[in-house]
Amino acid sequence: MAFDLEEYLRAAFRDKLRLQTVPARDAAMLPPSTRLLLKRREVAEVERALQSQREEFRQRMERLAQRRQQLAQREKQLQHVVLKFDTFLKVSAARQERALRRAEEERAQVAEQGAEAARLRRELTGLLQLRERLAQHLQSLRGFRDYLRGVLARTGQFQDVPTMLAHFRALVATRAALVQQAEAGQARLAQGRALLRQYQEEAGSELRRADNELTQLRARLEAAHHAVLQEESRWAHIQSTAAQKTLLLGQIKLAVLNLFQLATARLKVPADVALDDTEAQLDTVLRCMQDLAAITCAELRPREPGLRPPRLPAATSTRTVRHGGARAPTGQE
Repeated sequence: MAFDLEEYLRAAFRDKLRLQTVPARDAAMLPPSTRLLLKRREVAEVERALQSQREEFRQRMERLAQRRQQLAQREKQLQHVVLKFDTFLKVSAARQERALRRAEEERAQVAEQGAEAARLRRELTGLLQLRERLAQHLQSLRGFRDYLRGVLARTGQFQDVPTMLAHFRALVATRAALVQQAEAGQARLAQGRALLRQYQEEAGSELRRADNELTQLRARLEAAHHAVLQEESRWAHIQSTAAQKTLLLGQIKLAVLNLFQLATARLKVPADVALDDTEAQLDTVLRCMQDLAAITCAELRPREPGLRPPRLPAATSTRTVRHGGARAPTGQE
């Protein structure tokens, strides 16, 4: 906003100066004091224009600030109204949900009460039918009552029929307990046999697994032994090959040294090369051969103009040879 105000004031000041500028020719004809007064008046007018522009801009900014405050207050009011409306909607939804839940609970209670009443009616009907069946069963058991009374009279060991029945019930319960104990013993015995079979199976599987692991270890040992034999034979072959290569290299070095000594002795070239520097010796030999070929061609050139010296292979070493090219002595030329 400050940047816009500064640009606006600069534009207004330029427009004001452009409108109130005295022509150059008329200004040159005026005296200096008049021109100074004109400049001061122009500056004062520009200042007044700028002041009025600032005041107008300030008023506009104040109106904008008031408008922003009003908009902010309106926004806060709207937010408050929206929050109140949301709260009202939430409360209404909660009330509606509670009412629906209460109605659902009431319907469920009514249905449950109806189901309970139907169950009670069915239970009453069943009890009435059971009473009727029990009455019929009791009527059918009167013959057993007479029989039990006759047994009680014949035995003479019990006071009444219930005591006799209690005694027989105790005997039946004892027999059932003994049968149950026997069945439990049989079950424990079967469980022990099953555990024994399981242990035997686990031991057998463990033994089979150990046998498999032992077989695998033996196979790995044999493979490792075979690999060791192969590596030993390969190492022996490598050693024999290395010995052959070393012998061949020694022979090559010896041959190069002999050639080097012959070349340096015949051409009287200074032998300033180490005895173990085979590459430098070979380079010296090749240079001597090139020099001899050049000398031969130079001798044959007057007789055979078209004859060219044979091209020898280039030096094999990339190192710089310390002595110059081998030159044959004048007597040998």
